[in-house]
Amino acid sequence: MNIEFRGDFLERLRRVNKSAFLNRCIGQVGVIAVNFSKERFVQKNWADRNRETWAPRKRPARGSILVRSARLKRSIRKIAQGSYYVYIGTDVPYAQIHNEGGNINKTVNVKAFTRRTSPRRTRNSRGRNEGGGSTQNVKAHTRRMNIRMPKRQFLGESALLNRRIERFLSKELDKEISRNGA
Repeated sequence: MNIEFRGDFLERLRRVNKSAFLNRCIGQVGVIAVNFSKERFVQKNWADRNRETWAPRKRPARGSILVRSARLKRSIRKIAQGSYYVYIGTDVPYAQIHNEGGNINKTVNVKAFTRRTSPRRTRNSRGRNEGGGSTQNVKAHTRRMNIRMPKRQFLGESALLNRRIERFLSKELDKEISRNGA
């Protein structure tokens, strides 16, 4: 992610100890970027210059988009940090297909399992469901998957994130200048 600073930011940066200032602030910039990415799960959109709303779920009653166990959201963190950079990302294997969208075409092996079936349910006098179900054994088999995954971006370049980082660094730089009297 490249940030272009406006105004007299670079001039003000020359007036302080640049390496000490950036070393102190780079970790906080990473926190801002991680929080921005986690915000996408709450707002269900990607915010760059425009806001791109995520495609809705096919079955809306199944919960929030991209959050079933919250593993993906919790896994977003700082991956690497240096003197002038910070990388954020995730190690969850399915993160890339959700972030970029795409097609999944492959054959998967399904293990044998027992399925519980239920006949048409009726209500008793107390309003409770009654009627028993039976079980059905399903043999192990292979299944062909052909799924189109919509793009639901939560990581990447964002003009809005760049502005947040620039505002943060500008405020911190002003504090540093006033502290040092430079």
